[in-house]
Amino acid sequence: MATGSGQSAAGLAYLSLDDAQLLRQCSVDTFRSSGPGGQKRNKTSSGVRLRHHPTGASVTATEDRSQHVNEARALRRLREAIALEIRGIIDRDKYRPSALFASFVSPDGRLIVGRRDAQYTLVVSELLDLLAACGLRISDAAKGMGVSTGHLVGFVERDPKLWRHVNQMRSQAGLKPLR
Repeated sequence: MATGSGQSAAGLAYLSLDDAQLLRQCSVDTFRSSGPGGQKRNKTSSGVRLRHHPTGASVTATEDRSQHVNEARALRRLREAIALEIRGIIDRDKYRPSALFASFVSPDGRLIVGRRDAQYTLVVSELLDLLAACGLRISDAAKGMGVSTGHLVGFVERDPKLWRHVNQMRSQAGLKPLR
């Protein structure tokens, strides 16, 4: 996958893998999950825990009585964890949005990718990498991405985990949280 100029492919390399490839990099533990669900839930190992060896990320899914459904949920959560936690190095002076990222920027400067889109975690990863390279200054990152500052804040705000993560990053850097 091509990344923006001057960008390290850290998390993007893992996020670009298909589910089977990503799963091969994980330890998969199954276990009996607790809670409601009747006899089947209490007798089968339907809970799934994935531990991604290269990054150390660990996620679980226990909501469904089906191990296959829980595995799919755990894979989505793993992609989300990698996108939020694994930062690549970007030279902000040389940065150009990747072709994938640019394909989700509308002509009026809005980021138009939904959370259910398979490419969402790739977009979030690139956004966070650039934001980190810009010292967490939203206006600088928005300018580099070709989106408006207001739309970038709106995009981040629509995903509660992304919103919390960006504000946590800003807090650790001694900056005020986004509002």
